[in-house]
Amino acid sequence: MNVLVVEDERNLADAIVQILEDGSYNAEAVYDGRAGLAGATSGLYDAVVLDVMLPGMSGTEIVHEMRRQQVSTPVLMLTAKASLADKVEGLDAGADDYMTKPFEAEELLARLRALTRRRGDVLLDEVSFADVSLDLSTHDLTCGERKVHLSGKEFEVMSILMSSSARVVSKQDLLTRVWGADAEASENSVEAYVSFLRKKLQHVGSKVQITTLRMLGYRLEVFGN
Repeated sequence: MNVLVVEDERNLADAIVQILEDGSYNAEAVYDGRAGLAGATSGLYDAVVLDVMLPGMSGTEIVHEMRRQQVSTPVLMLTAKASLADKVEGLDAGADDYMTKPFEAEELLARLRALTRRRGDVLLDEVSFADVSLDLSTHDLTCGERKVHLSGKEFEVMSILMSSSARVVSKQDLLTRVWGADAEASENSVEAYVSFLRKKLQHVGSKVQITTLRMLGYRLEVFGN
């Protein structure tokens, strides 16, 4: 199970990642609100551990935007604030549970297990768009009886496009979310992987195409009868 940790205190974020990995989760941390929203809406994670106070965008704003986009990934919010009003604000925004810092590792793991059990019926094994589906475990792209395996980067780009449905995803957004904000990759890398994906969509006979919107980015569209 993949868990995204959004926490601007890097030592704490890295400590939470270690706790989760010791608990047999795959965990990754980001350290600001914008990166947190990008990860939380990417379709790559089964749960999000989300701090309230973040630079760029608050945790409450992130979870509210997730729910507005109909992203149902379970969210466990963390905060140093202990008042009832703060908890109610986070839960009303769409969070599933709330923990106050400091906390014990055992409680974090227990709450996360409870969340994923409770929401297990909505945790996705695949994402779909029109006539294609993408298996989130095997990274196989399927259309009817035809199937093709995607490489790691192909899978990440395709899952973001499919999770975004008809929304336009910019090259810079893909670059940041797939390669990382500090990576040496360029927008040419994005273009190359989009080209690979277009060929694989053709290979499986899908009517789905990745359309380029000049100066804006990419989105999925359906063509043909």
